[in-house]
Amino acid sequence: MAETLRHAIVGLGRIGSLLEQDTRREKPCTHAGAIAATSGSRLVAGCDLIEERRAQFAERWGCDAIYHDYRRMLAEQRPDVLHVATDPDTHYPIVKAAAEAGVRVAVCEKPLAHTWRASRAIVRLDRRRRITVLVNHERRYSNDYLEARAAVAERRYGEPVAVQARLYFGRTRGLWSMLWHDGTHLLDVAGFVLGAPLERARRLHGSLRGGGASAWVAARAAGVPVVLEVGGGRDHLVFELVVSCERGEIQIGNGFYREYESVESPYYEGYRSLQPVRENPFAETGYFRNMAADAAACARRPERRPVSGAADAEYATRAIFSLRPFLARFGL
Repeated sequence: MAETLRHAIVGLGRIGSLLEQDTRREKPCTHAGAIAATSGSRLVAGCDLIEERRAQFAERWGCDAIYHDYRRMLAEQRPDVLHVATDPDTHYPIVKAAAEAGVRVAVCEKPLAHTWRASRAIVRLDRRRRITVLVNHERRYSNDYLEARAAVAERRYGEPVAVQARLYFGRTRGLWSMLWHDGTHLLDVAGFVLGAPLERARRLHGSLRGGGASAWVAARAAGVPVVLEVGGGRDHLVFELVVSCERGEIQIGNGFYREYESVESPYYEGYRSLQPVRENPFAETGYFRNMAADAAACARRPERRPVSGAADAEYATRAIFSLRPFLARFGL
């Protein structure tokens, strides 16, 4: 019989626990929810600086071991898996403390860290097997993005030629904030779908400072150009990826998945057009559930490497750090 793994969470805010109250999101959608849904895993403790969050967490999950100090929590609870759902500038010291406390796996929220130096320090802890670091780039665990990756790998529609991505998060969000907090997901999953690390990024057009209409960022993965539009001034959310291939196209985003193939055009003689052949085949994506299962498997098998590891996450942060305005703004 498999051992029961002890999980603890640092950071009891939205992604740690509170988003589970969102009635429209696929469940589980938080670290606490994913732990509760994973067989052989038990939530033993939570930690947050805000008293109200600690109280909400204790009531919601029936967890009595609630802490203000994560180091004390590590010493007293000795979790097998620590979920780090705090701001990026705290990730390295928390992961380092977890490694020193003998934690097997740290599940770290994105971005990996607030500086390239800190992100590389986390990667070193992982590579030296001090601790296995899994980074919650959740779409790597989502059934729809996994299907897109499989379609590209098997060349279902020929060679991939280009990737276009769009990211809008409402009228009030600044473009840098979108790129840093949400663009890391999109840049990471573009490389994941193409099956290769993302290379250095550069700004193509538009200012990423403030809340302008749009800015474009370009990178490459597996030799395929990846162009990301980060857009403001819209009152709606858009997170989507379009993989253009020789004989078809894959479109994927929040709430939809579509595949198109090239056929003889019904509109023009001598041309070919795209025709939909598959749409929304998944009842649920399983994104948080699959992530928690991977973390548990890594805790039980130290030789296992996570689907979304520290080195993978570093490519996304490195691409953003390579943009000079970012370096100037944050003094890196």
